[in-house]
Amino acid sequence: IGAASLTDYFVIPHENVTEEYITSEVKNIRARLGEMQRHFNAGQEPANLEGKTVLVIDDGIATGNTLLGTISMLRKSKPRKIIIAVPVASASSVEKLSPEVDELVALYVPDEFQGVGVFYADFEQVSDEEVLYYLDKLRTLQQAG
Repeated sequence: IGAASLTDYFVIPHENVTEEYITSEVKNIRARLGEMQRHFNAGQEPANLEGKTVLVIDDGIATGNTLLGTISMLRKSKPRKIIIAVPVASASSVEKLSPEVDELVALYVPDEFQGVGVFYADFEQVSDEEVLYYLDKLRTLQQAG
């Protein structure tokens, strides 16, 4: 029904979704995001995005609503450019998101879209250990020059 960050959130109005529910969920999501930030950033502050090119990569786009919220939140950081790159997206999401970013790259936009997972042989969630492994490799590369 929306998206949340540590500093902002948006909600698409839905019937029978109370303000109490939204407040509770935003609080829970922010607590989890705070944990993830501490866990994955190894104590480092988030990168300053002002004037930079931000590349948002996702496994695919169904409705585009979550990415729309992400773009809105990123814009507040004043990046020079926002690019979205995905392997698969629905035509309606490409139409919705394209005007909102500097560039949208979708490798496959099928005529019929039933869900992102349909286009994967293995759609398992990435584990925290895998994320930490690749973040560590990235930090090692950055330190090397």
